[in-house]
Amino acid sequence: MIKKLMITLSCCTTLQAQELNIEQAKKIIELPAECILIEYPNKLGNVLGGADDLKTPKALRPIFYGCFDWHSSVHGYWSMIALLKEFPGIDQDQTLRRTLRELITVENVETEIAFFNDKNNKSFERTYGWAWLLQLQAELHHWDDPDAQAWARNLQPLADLLVDRYKAYLPKLVYPIRGGKHDNTAFGLSLAIDYARAVNDKAFEKLIIDQTHRLYQLDKACDLAYEPSGSDFLSACLEEALLMSKTTDAKAYEKWLKGFMPELFKKKFDLKPGIVSDRTDGQLVHLDGLNFSRATALYQIEAKLPHLKHLHTIADNHLNYSLGNITNDDYMGSHWLGTFALYALKMKHQAANK
Repeated sequence: MIKKLMITLSCCTTLQAQELNIEQAKKIIELPAECILIEYPNKLGNVLGGADDLKTPKALRPIFYGCFDWHSSVHGYWSMIALLKEFPGIDQDQTLRRTLRELITVENVETEIAFFNDKNNKSFERTYGWAWLLQLQAELHHWDDPDAQAWARNLQPLADLLVDRYKAYLPKLVYPIRGGKHDNTAFGLSLAIDYARAVNDKAFEKLIIDQTHRLYQLDKACDLAYEPSGSDFLSACLEEALLMSKTTDAKAYEKWLKGFMPELFKKKFDLKPGIVSDRTDGQLVHLDGLNFSRATALYQIEAKLPHLKHLHTIADNHLNYSLGNITNDDYMGSHWLGTFALYALKMKHQAANK
C-alpha cells in the first residue's frame, strides 16, 4: 500500500539561479513527491459520455491522478526522475522509488491508455500533456538504471499512442496556437522534438521540423509589448523563438530571428519579469511560471547565438524573481511551479555546457 510521503519545506529558504545543487534539488523534489499522491482538489478536464464515465481521478488515471490535473502530475514525475538521476542520494531510504514502482505498472498504464482511447477524449491534453509525457519518457530513456528502464518499458505504449496522435494532428493544424497557456503549439513541439531525438525517432523528428517550418517560418515582428496577458505562463514570442532554435541551423536561425524579434539583438534590450500579485490565485500565479519559461527560452537562444550574451542576465533576473517563491505554502503554485523552475535551471546548465 502506498503511504503518503511526508514533506516539510521551509518557507524561509530561497533558491538562487546558480548551478543546480543538492539543496536546491531537495527543495524542488519535495513538491511533486508529495502532490503525485494528492488526489483532491482535482481538475479532471475530461468529457463525460455518460453516467458510467463519472469516476474518481485515481480510477480513471491510476498513475497520473495527483497534483491537481493530469499534465501537472506527469511533469511532476519528470521532475522527480530528473532529480533522482542527477542526485542519486536524494532518496536515501528508497521511499520515492518504492512509490514509483507501485504506480508505474503495466496494469496502470493500460488503464491510462484506455482513458485516452475513449471516443470522447481523443484530444485530451493536446498537446501540453502529450509533450510532458514524452519529456518524461525521454528522461527515463537516457537513464541507465534498472528501475528507470522498467518504468520506460511500461510507459512506452502510452508514449507511442501520443506520438501517433501527434502524427495525425499536426498535418491538420492549419494555424499554430499562439497563446500563453497549455495549448501553445510551439511549447508542445519543443518538448516533443527532445523526445524524438532522445529515442532516435527520425520520422517523428522530421515531422516536427517540417511542421515547425510550415507554421512559423514566415512569421515576422513578434511584439513583446503585448505580453504577458494576466494569466500567461508561456511567452508566445519566446516559445516560438525557442522552437525555431531547435529546428534550424545557426545561420538561418539568426536571419529568421532578426525578422521575428529584432529587439533581441540590441544590447540595451530589457524585459521585466511578470509580477504576481496573489500567489494563492491559481491563474495569477501562472506569471511565476512565465518567468521560468521566459528564462528557459532566453538561455537556449543565447546558446544558439552566443553573441547575444546580454540575454543571459535577463534570464537570470526572471529566474531569481520567482525562485524564492517556490514553497509548499499554497497548493495552487506548489503543485506545478517546481517543474518549471527545475526545467529552467537544467536549460541554463545545458546552455552553459554547449
